Amino acid sequence: MDDGREQAGSAPGHAMALGSFAPAPPIAQDWALFLDLDGTLLDIAPTPDSARAPPPLLADLARASHMLRGALAIVTGRSLSVLDALLAPLRLAAAGEHGAEIRHPDGTTEAAGRQLPQDWLEAMARVAAESDGVVLERKRFGAVLHYRQAPAAEARIAVLARALVATAPDAFEVLPARMAFEIRGRGVNKGLAVERLMPDPVFRGRRPVFVGDDVTDEDGMRAARAMGGLGLRVDAAFRGGPAGVRRWLADFAARAGCS
Repeated sequence: MDDGREQAGSAPGHAMALGSFAPAPPIAQDWALFLDLDGTLLDIAPTPDSARAPPPLLADLARASHMLRGALAIVTGRSLSVLDALLAPLRLAAAGEHGAEIRHPDGTTEAAGRQLPQDWLEAMARVAAESDGVVLERKRFGAVLHYRQAPAAEARIAVLARALVATAPDAFEVLPARMAFEIRGRGVNKGLAVERLMPDPVFRGRRPVFVGDDVTDEDGMRAARAMGGLGLRVDAAFRGGPAGVRRWLADFAARAGCS
């Protein structure tokens, strides 16, 4: 999951029903590992700005990336700049804003997003200013209205987001989540991010494995499976949610340290 949001109901194409459990296999050194951030590596926070990365996670990510020869990427709805601030001093291969921004293992970046019209951003800002508890998260290629602290504002935010996108439906789409609505460029998703990273020499020839927790991650899971890899959903493969994912990563880092 991304941006400190929770999932919006059952995701289309959900691989497993909630309550079923098949533990994730141990990380293998021939994997290309793609990890969502919020709700997967990080615990869900009350607001996007209050999310924090536990210090042990940074060391485990660094060691895991080293043991995978750099074939580890964070694929998140957050911007790359925010991701880097959360995981500083790490600068891993990554896809930001659901794939609108790509950073390859060698540090080169590319962008494939559309910026929201200024009047849309102003309309979203007005709703946030007029509704106590609503938070506007602005990105390079999109924006999110969070209403976790103001659930009564849901209908107003939904109407606004859909009305804005209705004026340019071929270019943008509304991405609903529990307690948030995001507007992003159409055609950008985490599956395409995986497809853009896998040809990189660092990832090429490896088995892609995508780990995520919500509807935005399903595209990445499907892409990984289509390439002969795995799509692992947090609620179906990890006991304890993000803490379970962190333990799984730490176990790999510890095994790598003993090899």
